[in-house]
Amino acid sequence: MTTPPIPAPGRVTLVGAGPGDPGLLTIRGLRALEAADVVVADRLGARGVLDGLAAEGVTIRAEVVDVGKLPGHHAVPQDAINELLVALARDGKRVLRLKGGDPFIFGRGGEEVAFCHDAGVDVEVVPGITSAISVPAIAGIPLTHRGLATTFTVVTGHDQIQALGGGRDHTVVLLMGIGTLANSAITLARGERGVDCPVAVVEDGYGPRQRVTVGTLGTIALQAARRGIRSPAVVIVGDVVTLSPYAPEAIASGAGRAPRSTAP
Repeated sequence: MTTPPIPAPGRVTLVGAGPGDPGLLTIRGLRALEAADVVVADRLGARGVLDGLAAEGVTIRAEVVDVGKLPGHHAVPQDAINELLVALARDGKRVLRLKGGDPFIFGRGGEEVAFCHDAGVDVEVVPGITSAISVPAIAGIPLTHRGLATTFTVVTGHDQIQALGGGRDHTVVLLMGIGTLANSAITLARGERGVDCPVAVVEDGYGPRQRVTVGTLGTIALQAARRGIRSPAVVIVGDVVTLSPYAPEAIASGAGRAPRSTAP
C-alpha cells in the first residue's frame, strides 16, 4: 500500500503593487502573481494593478479575494486578514498578499509578516514603489534636489506633526492627509516653514482622476475645499514644489503671492 503524498506546505508572498499603474509593478512581483493560487488584494493600488494587467492581456489564474478597505470602513479587519493568510497557506496554497505601494510603508506589512512567522508559515516580501515617491514625480517634484532640499520625511495625516522640525529645505510628504489637511497646514506653518511655504496636492496619482493643485501652507486648505479635493492624494510640502511645471509663477519665483490651482 502506497502512502499518499504529503501536500507541499503553502507560503505567503507580500507584494507591493506600487501606486496603481501596472507598468510600475516589479517583474518579480508579476512573476509571483502568475505563480499564485490565491491573491488577497487591497483596494488602493492593488485592485487597479490587477485590472490594468487584465486590460493588457495578462492572465492571472489565481482566485482573487478582495479585502479592500474604504475610508472610514474596514471591509475585512486586519486580524481577520492575518488569519486568512495563515489559513490559506496551511491549506497548501501559494498565497500572494497584494498591497498598494510598498508593504512596509504604512501598509501594515510588518504585522502580517510577523503573524505568519509566529504561525510557522514561510513568507517572502517583494518591495513595491511607494506612492510617497512615485506620485510626487507625476507633478515633476523630486523630494530632494541640490540647493533646495537634502532630506525628506514621510508621515501620515494622522501622525502628530507638531514635533516635525526643519524648514522649507526639509521636504514633508503627507499620506492619507486630506481629512486633516487644514490642521496639518496650520501646524507646519507655525515653524520655520511659514505660511508662504509651497505645497502641492496630487490626487489619484496614476488614476483616472489624477489632478495637481499647487498653493502654500496659508492657502492650500481653502483651495482644497474649493476644488473638492478627495482621497487618495499625496501632499508635498517644501521648496521642491517650486520645481513643478504646475507651480504658478508666483510660487516658482518665491514671491508668495496668492496662487492659482492647476490640473494635468
